[in-house]
Parts: sequence; C-alpha cells; structure tokens
Amino acid sequence: MHRDIQFDNWTAVCALDEIVPNTGVCALLGGEQVAVFHVAGDEQRVFAIGNFDPNSGAAVLSRGLVGNLGERIVVASPIYKHHFDLETGECLEAPEHSVASYRTRIDGGKVWVGA
Repeated sequence: MHRDIQFDNWTAVCALDEIVPNTGVCALLGGEQVAVFHVAGDEQRVFAIGNFDPNSGAAVLSRGLVGNLGERIVVASPIYKHHFDLETGECLEAPEHSVASYRTRIDGGKVWVGA
C-alpha cells in the first residue's frame, strides 16, 4: 500500500510509473482499501474502484486481470473471475455485488483519487 497525501478532497496515491501498465495496486484512503489501475493504450488512463470483492468476501480486486469486454474496461477478480467495470464499479455477472468507483486523474506524474 502507498502513503496518501490529502489535497482538496484528492489523494495522491503514487507516481504513475509505480503502477505497471494494465495492472493495479491497493491504496488505503480514509480507512478504505481502493484498487487503483493504470490502463495503457493510446493514452495513459487510471481508474479506481473498491478493492473488496463482495462475491468472494476478500480484498483482492487490485490483483485481478485487466482487460475489456466489448467497449468496457474491466478487471476480473482473481477468485471467482467476476468482471468489474473500472469506470462504474458494476459487477457484470452479479450487479447486486457492484463496488464503489472513484474519480481519478493524472497530474504531475502522480495518480490522484478523489474522495
């Protein structure tokens, strides 16, 4: 986990280059585990969703496999392989088990997550 620094309801999680492209890391924000993903393609993008997988009861989403299903960028949970939309937190196989999503931005080479 990375140390957080507060700035106007945004938290600097880490430097963008500290997250291997198309993987995630876990950050502790306000006592909550958040899975932060760096998705590389034509442009560098970051996403953040809750790290707790309600399907398995484990905090593992940051360790999942990043990919896409159609137009949706998703992470597959490493336990039951449910897919979570990285923009919305929606669990595609069991929408009632969706997770929170957070605002993100890249600024000054750092990844920021909004409260």
